[in-house]
Amino acid sequence: MTHRADERRFLDERGTSAALAPNGLNPATIMEKAVRERIVESYFWKEQCFGLNEADVVDRVAEHVSFVGGTYGDAQRPSPFLCLAFKLLQLGPGDDVVREYLAFGGERFKYLRALAAFYVRLTRRPEDVYRALEPLLEDRRKLRRRGRAGTSLTFVDEFVDDLLTKDRVCATSLWQMPRREILEDLDLLEPRVSPLGDIEDLLADEEEEDKLVNGAADGGDGRGDSDDEGLVEERMEEDHRGRRRSSSGESGRGGSSEGSRRRDRSHGSEDDSMDVDRDDAPGGRDDH
Repeated sequence: MTHRADERRFLDERGTSAALAPNGLNPATIMEKAVRERIVESYFWKEQCFGLNEADVVDRVAEHVSFVGGTYGDAQRPSPFLCLAFKLLQLGPGDDVVREYLAFGGERFKYLRALAAFYVRLTRRPEDVYRALEPLLEDRRKLRRRGRAGTSLTFVDEFVDDLLTKDRVCATSLWQMPRREILEDLDLLEPRVSPLGDIEDLLADEEEEDKLVNGAADGGDGRGDSDDEGLVEERMEEDHRGRRRSSSGESGRGGSSEGSRRRDRSHGSEDDSMDVDRDDAPGGRDDH
């Protein structure tokens, strides 16, 4: 009965007498009113979320949570993931319990890690959020995500990256955190070292590789162009020589043909004159 009264007070009074979260927000009003009303009216909340403690949450996640998401379907029903997140807001587990949630491994408890990461993003201070969630960016386990558009595939690291970069996740508006660079300037966080190494060194190596590739490409293109130009010049010279030879040959053939035609005409005229002389000679024709 005491727990029932505490739960009713948390919901009816919207957490006015409840302790604030470590980030200073009221845990009962972190989610929007419309989402809270859908949660408390859902069958899963009434059947599975009443009278739970921190240990029972682990069992509920392992048995009933098979995807991450906020509301889904045409009726916009709240998902078990969202209902249990609201239950964690009501329970307010401490940092040691949250660390145990995050430490669970294996395929069975990957949604428990996602739920704990979501709860950390909603309730913890920004430097604690970065410290707790950034190591999870190396988790490559698959997750199912369900929303209005249907079911899709995602990964733990992608879900955590959404928590760090987006303004709204799982039908919940996330409070705006300061950027990591600002926290580093305030000496609240140490500079993050990427698993890939120093980003500046990687960028410098990429620039050097690009320069080498571009230089090799430019050199190869220059040689190719010079070779092509030399071949074109040689072909032009050969064509020019061929045209000169053909023109000289045609002129020679044309002159010889004209000379032969002239000689033929001269021979023809001589033959005609000889025929005329024979006709004019005496006795050359019959005078009968």
